[in-house]
Amino acid sequence: MAGSADDDSRMDAVQKRLMFEDECILVDEQDNVVGHESKYNCHLMEKNLLHRAFSVFLFNSKHELLLQQRSATKVTFPLVWSNSCCSHPLYRDSELIQENDLGVRNAAQRKLLDELGIRAEDAPVDQFTPVGRMLYMAPSDGKWSEHELTHILFIVRDVKLRPNPDEVAGVRYVSREQLEELVRKADAGEDDGVKLSPWFRLIVDNLLMGWWDHLEKGTLSKAADMETIHNLKE
Repeated sequence: MAGSADDDSRMDAVQKRLMFEDECILVDEQDNVVGHESKYNCHLMEKNLLHRAFSVFLFNSKHELLLQQRSATKVTFPLVWSNSCCSHPLYRDSELIQENDLGVRNAAQRKLLDELGIRAEDAPVDQFTPVGRMLYMAPSDGKWSEHELTHILFIVRDVKLRPNPDEVAGVRYVSREQLEELVRKADAGEDDGVKLSPWFRLIVDNLLMGWWDHLEKGTLSKAADMETIHNLKE
C-alpha cells in the first residue's frame, strides 16, 4: 500500500511495539480459533482478518458507567470516546481458555491495569460477567480497520484510576441519561466535536440499555447470553 512505510515511521513507539509484538487470536464467525496473527496485520484494512476482542463496561456502585477517551497516539480511532476498556485477548495459554470465558476475563484484567492502572485485586477475574458477543467491522481510515468478534464483559467495582497516557487521554463516569445526551451531542456535532468509537456505538444502540436495566435490578446473570453472536456488521 502506498505510503505504508512512511505511515509506520510516524507511529508512536509504544503503539508500534504493541502492534508488532502482540499476537491476536484469529477466529471464524462462530468464534472458533483458526490461528493467530500480529496486531498490526489484524488491523490492516487490506487483510481484513477477523480476530477476537473484548469490551469491558465498568460501573461504580452508583451504576454509573466509566468511559475512556482513547489517546491521540492510538493507531485506530485516536481521541474517540469509548467504553471503559477495549482490547484483545492474546494468543497465549492464559488468554485462550474457553471455559466460562476465562481467557477473555484474564485479558480484561491485564488491560485494565495497563490502560487505567486498576490493580488485579481491585478487578478480580471472578467479578467479570460475560454478557454477550458481537461481530462487527469498521474502517478507521484508508489503511486501518477493525474486524472483530467482541466478548462484552460487565463489572461493578469502585476503583482508583491511574490512567496510562500512552493509552488513555481522558476518563469520565456517566449515568444512563448522561450517556444518552452524549450520544445526542455526538450525532449533532456538538460538545467540541465529541466522537464515539464504532463498536461502543453499536453496543449502545443495540444491546447496552437492556443489560443496564438488568444490572440495576440485580438480574444481570439472567440476561447474559454467551451462546448468541450478534452480527452487527454494517
